[in-house]
Parts: sequence; structure tokens; C-alpha cells
Amino acid sequence: MKILVDDLSGAQVIGLIAEHLQGMADNSPPESIHALNLDGLKKPEITFWCAWEEEELLGCGAIKELDKAHAELKSMRTAKKHLRKGVARNILAHIIEVAISRGYKRISLETGSMDSFLPARKLYEDFGFTYCEPFADYIPDPNSSFMTKEL
Repeated sequence: MKILVDDLSGAQVIGLIAEHLQGMADNSPPESIHALNLDGLKKPEITFWCAWEEEELLGCGAIKELDKAHAELKSMRTAKKHLRKGVARNILAHIIEVAISRGYKRISLETGSMDSFLPARKLYEDFGFTYCEPFADYIPDPNSSFMTKEL
């Protein structure tokens, strides 16, 4: 598996982001969806990675710089046919490594509080993320779980 910075221009990547946004729409009320679309992911404060095996896209993830010491994890998604193969675990480990190398002191995230998001929350717990109050521009939302990890 190769994890590479991506410019979000390839058909497979565009398809995976569409799948990600549809998954959020299927599992969250509209006012509680904080997933970024393609344009949102192309902002300069965001770095977006894809995991590849040869020519096949396995998954993606991103970080958004909130300030020089704090980053937000965004757009973690594993392609449906590659679920339960360790893709998200590898992408998350890579992103944390990059966050540390950039000098961030903390990485935080927002994910759903519904049962469909339980595998994601368990993954983040396994990596040492703990539940926290809303950060950045987020507000309390019963459909959101907020987590953070000191680096």
C-alpha cells in the first residue's frame, strides 16, 4: 500500500469522495454533516492523501491546519470493497506521523455519534483519541462526537 498526497483530480478519487458524501447523507441529518466536498478539500490549509495498491484506490484521509499547533482530521474513508483490511489504520498512522513531523501538538476530529460510526470511533480510540468538547467552529450537536489526541 502506497499513501500519497493527491490533487483530487482523478476519477477514482472523485468517486470515493462522492461515496463518502453519500455515506454521510445516508447516516446523518443535513445540519450535522461536516464532510468536505472536492472544492473544500482543495483549500491550501488541507493536505489530502490517498492509499493505493497498484492502480486501485483503497481509501483516503486529510488534515486541515487549524493553527500552527492544531490540525483536524478530515475525510477518512475506505473504499467499500477494501473495508476491514487495515486501510484506515494505515492512513491514520501516516497522517499522525505527518502531523507530528509538522510540529502539531494536537489533532482533533468530528465524527458521527450514531451506531454506523462506531467502527470509526473505535479506530480513533485505538489510536489514543479521547472524547472532547467541540473545537474550532463546531458547536455541540447530539449527532456529533468530538475527539482529540495530544501528539
